[in-house]
Amino acid sequence: MILHRYFARRFLITFLSVLGIFTVIMAFLDLIEQLRVFRNVEVGFADIVALTLLNLPSGLYGILPLIVILSSIALFLGLARTSELVVTRAAGRSALRALLAPGLMALLTGGIVVAGLNPIVASTSKEYESRANALNGAGNVLTLSTDGLWLRQGGEDGQTVIRANGSNLDGTELKGVTFISFAAEGGPFRRVDAASAQLTSGSWVLSSAKVWPLNDAINPEANAETFETYNIPSTLTPDQIRDSFGTPASIPIWELPQFIDRLKTAGFSSRRHEVWFQSELALPFFLLSMVLIGSAFTMRHQRGGRTGIMVLWAVLMCFGLYFLRNFASILGENGQIPVLLSAWAPPLASIGIALGLLLHLEDG
Repeated sequence: MILHRYFARRFLITFLSVLGIFTVIMAFLDLIEQLRVFRNVEVGFADIVALTLLNLPSGLYGILPLIVILSSIALFLGLARTSELVVTRAAGRSALRALLAPGLMALLTGGIVVAGLNPIVASTSKEYESRANALNGAGNVLTLSTDGLWLRQGGEDGQTVIRANGSNLDGTELKGVTFISFAAEGGPFRRVDAASAQLTSGSWVLSSAKVWPLNDAINPEANAETFETYNIPSTLTPDQIRDSFGTPASIPIWELPQFIDRLKTAGFSSRRHEVWFQSELALPFFLLSMVLIGSAFTMRHQRGGRTGIMVLWAVLMCFGLYFLRNFASILGENGQIPVLLSAWAPPLASIGIALGLLLHLEDG
C-alpha cells in the first residue's frame, strides 16, 4: 500500500508539472494569436488577456490525452533512471502491479476532469465566443449549408420545417424565412414566407408574412393571405437552438441527457450529441490507456539511444490512437457505426493494445 501511494503521488506531481508547463505555453501562444486576430480592433490589453484566459480551458481540455501520456513517460523514465523499478521488481512486484496506482490516478483524474472541468470549458467557450463576436462587431450569421439554415420543431399538431437565409448567433432571429407545417398524419397543410421571424416565449413572430393553405385548397395562391405580423406556435427555446447548432462541447455534460431528450422531442437529430456524451464518459478509460502505453515503452531499464526511440514510439502511438478515436466519433455522428461502438471501442481497444505490449515486453 505504501508503494502504491508513492507511485500515485509521483504520477500526480508529474501530471500537474506537465499540465503547468503546457498551460504557460498555450497561454502565451493564445495571447499572441488574440493580439493578431484583434490587431485592427480598438480593444484594450485587459480584454485580450480576458479572451486568452477564457479560451485556455478549451485548449487544455483538447490536448489532455497528450498531457497524460507525456506525464506517464516522464514518470517511468524517472523511475527507471533511479532504478526504483528495478528495486520494485526485486521486491516481488510485477510491472502490472506497479501500474495499478498510476492507472487508478489516471481514471480518477479523468473522472474529475469530465465532471468538473467539462462544465467550466462549456461556460468559458460560450463567454469567449460572445465577447469575441462583440469585439469584432460580426453579424453573427449561422449558415449550415449553401441552401441556408434549416430547423425543425415538433408539436401536438405535427412537425414544422423552417428554412432561413440567415440567422443571428443563437438562432432566435431569422431572415428570409419559410415555414412549412405538416399535419400529424404526415401531409403539409400550410406554407408561410416572411421577411423575418423572431422567437419569443412559445411562438415565432413573423414580419411581412404571406400564408398559403395547402390542405384543401385547389389553388393555394388564390387563397393566400398577407399579414404585417403573424404568429406560429413553437416549442423551441433560444438555448436549445443555439446549442443544437453549436458544438456539443458547449453544453455541460450534466445537461446533455436532458438536452438530447429535448432535441428528440423537437424533431432534431441528436446523434452528434449522443456520440459526444458517450465519448466524454469514456474519456477516463482513454486516459488510462495513455498511461499504459507510456509505461509499456519506458518501464524497462534504458540503455544508450533506445530511450529516445521508445519515447518517440509512445508518442506516435498516442497520436495514432487519438486519430482513431476522432475517426470513430465521425463515423458515429454520420450513422456509419453505432453510437456506443464509436465512443467506447477506441479506449477499450487502446487498453487492450497497451496490455498486450506490456505483457510482451515485460513478461514475453
